[in-house]
Amino acid sequence: MNTRVQNNVPHCPSGKRLTLLIASCFLALVFSTGTHAQDPGEDLTAEDVQQRIDTLEKPMYTPFVELYLLEESKALRKEMMNTRAELIEKVVDKELSVADKTMSYATDTVTYFFYLIAGATSILVVIGWNSIRDMRNQLTTLAEKRVNELVIEYEKRLEFIEDQLRQKSDIIQQNQAEIERTNEVHSLWLKASQETSQQNKIAAYDTILDLRPDDVEALSYKADAVLEMQEPLWAISLCQRALKLAPDNGHAHYQLACAYAEIGRWEDAVATLQKAIDISEAYKDDASVDPSFEQLRDHDSFRKLIFPEDEEQSDT
Repeated sequence: MNTRVQNNVPHCPSGKRLTLLIASCFLALVFSTGTHAQDPGEDLTAEDVQQRIDTLEKPMYTPFVELYLLEESKALRKEMMNTRAELIEKVVDKELSVADKTMSYATDTVTYFFYLIAGATSILVVIGWNSIRDMRNQLTTLAEKRVNELVIEYEKRLEFIEDQLRQKSDIIQQNQAEIERTNEVHSLWLKASQETSQQNKIAAYDTILDLRPDDVEALSYKADAVLEMQEPLWAISLCQRALKLAPDNGHAHYQLACAYAEIGRWEDAVATLQKAIDISEAYKDDASVDPSFEQLRDHDSFRKLIFPEDEEQSDT
């Protein structure tokens, strides 16, 4: 704003007048002392300078020059004061104009705002909302209803998540118990494999069966230990129990065949051994050296099953 105001002030020739004034004073001084100017090559002493001062005919300045300078300085000061007053007046006028426009804009804005409020209120009344209180009550009711719906929905979700967490927690606990049981069973199997006494082996197998009553391998290996103790009937009971749980268990069939051979049920022994060999050919080699089948060495069905090559050679 100040730059625009300064640009509108008319140009003042005060600088030029001051320059002319200084130049004229300098010329007057030069002409007044021109006759006493010192030559460039002249070497003046103190006596020469004093002599020239004594012989000076007129002063180096005149009252006219001094008065002229004072008048010019006074005129310049008045002109600067007038210029300053004019500048201040224009700045004040600009500031008043801006303030007037600002007040007018604020007044119009407030007026339009109240018009807008009045129009909105009229529209609300036309639609059917008689007051701001009714609108507030309706909004509160809608908000509470929506919040209640959200609360019910999130409660259902939380219950579902809690059920899932509870199930997973139960599964984790079951897995931990199963891992502990498996580790214990593994240690018992190692212990049973290192035992030399059949009684100790049977005790280890019983502990395994206490932990896992449906362990077919423990039943079949216990039957093997029982056969070593010359208890074929007990072994038959254990093998039949194992085969109920796993009919395709070859080791249980093999131990049952051994038990049948121990009590003299040779046909049952051969038939059961046939089932074990059908499951795994390795049982054929075991049966050929097993002492439980010692009495069946000369039995035709046993020899055909275990030594088919010998039977073919004898036929030829």
